[in-house]
Amino acid sequence: MVNEETRRKLRELNLGEAVAGLEMQQSEPATIGLSFDERLQRLVDYIYQEKYNSRIQRLVKAARLRFPQANVQDVHYKGRGLNQELLAGLFSCQYISGHQSIILQGFTGSGKTYLACALGKQACLHQIRTRYIRLPDLLMEYSDAALVPGKQKQLLDRYGKIPLLIIDEWLVSDISDSELYFLFELMERRSDSTSTIFCTQYRKEDWIRRLGEGVQAEAVVDRYAYTAFWIETGSMNMREYFARNAK
Repeated sequence: MVNEETRRKLRELNLGEAVAGLEMQQSEPATIGLSFDERLQRLVDYIYQEKYNSRIQRLVKAARLRFPQANVQDVHYKGRGLNQELLAGLFSCQYISGHQSIILQGFTGSGKTYLACALGKQACLHQIRTRYIRLPDLLMEYSDAALVPGKQKQLLDRYGKIPLLIIDEWLVSDISDSELYFLFELMERRSDSTSTIFCTQYRKEDWIRRLGEGVQAEAVVDRYAYTAFWIETGSMNMREYFARNAK
């Protein structure tokens, strides 16, 4: 039986899982009969799994996914024209280690955000830091940061280093010159060193026009619109589909 002093020391070492694991072993007659090596191996496996689960929960919470419950098993493919083989490869998250990006393009309600969140959730399960944000909210953060000296640079540095950034509602509204400068600088920092998922209604030929044209707009388009995995989510309204099938 582990005494209270040993429990205290384990908790002080941030090994509270070890305390729970030892108490669990103590309550299982079958475990008591195992050798020391076997019990130690089970204890280590238990601690590892608990710490892994805690880290995943923290990553999912920090990602602020719009649909944190999204997962690969619930992605609907029938009638949407989605490339299931391509998506299976993307769900492995190898595109992130290769610093590649994804563009999910389709009509409102076609399931872009859910699919992006499922990809983001997979990244979290692979212990990759992820962040979801709507473009209007990101631009609002940038505007508010202008009120504090040096804050805009901090914002660029923070978002520029996130391994997987999901930007929803990409180009949903007009972009001002200062906002275009911010997006250009952000994409310069992220290009070839991180991965970005864009959710947008607009096809690649519309991007420059939506960005206001010019050199900076062309640079953003060149870095992403022609090099990312481009996935069209179809015209099926997924909200209507699931509403009908829920009845």
